[in-house]
Amino acid sequence: MRVLVVEDEEKMALVLKRILNEHGFVVDIAGDGVVGELKTRDESYDLLLIDVMLPRQDGLKLCRKIREYNATIPILILSALDATDDTVSGLESGADDYLSKPFESAELMARIRALLRRGSDLQKTTSLVCADLELDLSARLARRAGKIIQLTLKEFTLLEYLMRNKGKVLSRAQISDRVWERPYDLNDNNVDVYINLLRKKVDKGFDTQLIHTAVGMGYLVREPYA
Repeated sequence: MRVLVVEDEEKMALVLKRILNEHGFVVDIAGDGVVGELKTRDESYDLLLIDVMLPRQDGLKLCRKIREYNATIPILILSALDATDDTVSGLESGADDYLSKPFESAELMARIRALLRRGSDLQKTTSLVCADLELDLSARLARRAGKIIQLTLKEFTLLEYLMRNKGKVLSRAQISDRVWERPYDLNDNNVDVYINLLRKKVDKGFDTQLIHTAVGMGYLVREPYA
């Protein structure tokens, strides 16, 4: 599952990333409210962790904007402001929960699990589909034309990222940053190798290819043209 942390204090952002990584989450970080808004418009996330006191656009305004175009994504505000009025303002801005800093990692994860359970009831996003290819996120299974495709964890993560952005070209840099969580190195062919592995498992033997190369730009999964 993918989480966006909107936090301007680098040390806190890295602590949150470490905690979430240890629990199997893939984490993006935005250092201000404007970048946070852009990421929520361009990318697909399962959860947002948002600080209140952000540069360029504060967390409350960010929450209100997000709710204009995404009513269901779970939002947890993390803030050093712990007065009752602050909590009320956070919840009224559209956040689902409010946790005051400092906090224990156990409480943070308990709040996150509760929000994700609640969010799954609202969103019902348990699978991703492209033509006859289905990715079952809860069972971590891939099927094409009803046949199970055996994928490694990294292959599954890569295919999930492609399918969450169905129809959108993803650069090697984007894929490396999201799937391997490191900057893209021109001498590193991991992305190309894993795309080829996926093609052999997902497209081989089928008349219709779902994984495509955008020459000079990157890769995408798309529905076949009518």
